[in-house]
Amino acid sequence: MTESILLVDKHDGVATLTLNRPEQMNALSLDLRWALQEELTSIRGDKDVGVVILTGAGRAFCAGLDLKEMGRVGAAPGGPQPADPPSLLRALPQPVIGAINGVAVTGGFEISLSCDLLVITPQTSFADTHARVGLIAGWGLGARLSRAVGLARAKELSLTGNFLSAEKAYEWGLANRIVAREDLLPTCRALAEDMLSCVPEVMLDYKRQIDHAYDLSLGDAMTYEVDICRRHRPPPPEVVAERRTRIQARARRQLDR
Repeated sequence: MTESILLVDKHDGVATLTLNRPEQMNALSLDLRWALQEELTSIRGDKDVGVVILTGAGRAFCAGLDLKEMGRVGAAPGGPQPADPPSLLRALPQPVIGAINGVAVTGGFEISLSCDLLVITPQTSFADTHARVGLIAGWGLGARLSRAVGLARAKELSLTGNFLSAEKAYEWGLANRIVAREDLLPTCRALAEDMLSCVPEVMLDYKRQIDHAYDLSLGDAMTYEVDICRRHRPPPPEVVAERRTRIQARARRQLDR
């Protein structure tokens, strides 16, 4: 039996998606893009999924579009095409944790930038090879990279096609953490559990608020936040007190580790 090109594991409120074309460095074939669209569309409306973890099988996270498939004679796209994976990820109400296990190149880099936070390994590296291949970014890399690492650094990466090491990615603020490869998924699952310990509907609303505010000027973002806060109905005092007690107990457990 042939193994799926997209592995899906749903457990305790967390959906873990694994790009599963390791021999092709998880390059985004048309079939894989359709599979991603189907699964992400399903997750978007799944109330039992609170957090998504996205990773790759083997030594690569994702090598971008499958250039070998694109280069075949007669391979020009015809008929319906799946939506691009980054836009599907950004449309999810649930937080997405990118477990970037290896190289993330061009389309794989764009997917990484569409996750809400990134956990990487020492083997992780990023590259934008659009200009080297002769393509133009269309999935958000040209717009989002400069916002993530700064304009000059983004131009250095995109106009050279050079690789960015894990250490530099962390130093530049692209990644939240660097962990050993064997600790990658456990670390992401622990972060997912922390997210799920929050009030679910507020956590999802907060993610949406942060994303929208980031696209605004600072003044407009502050006005937007005040408006959102004014419209939010806080829980009654006794519920706040109960939740505060749980938070304090959780903090003590973490300090005792």
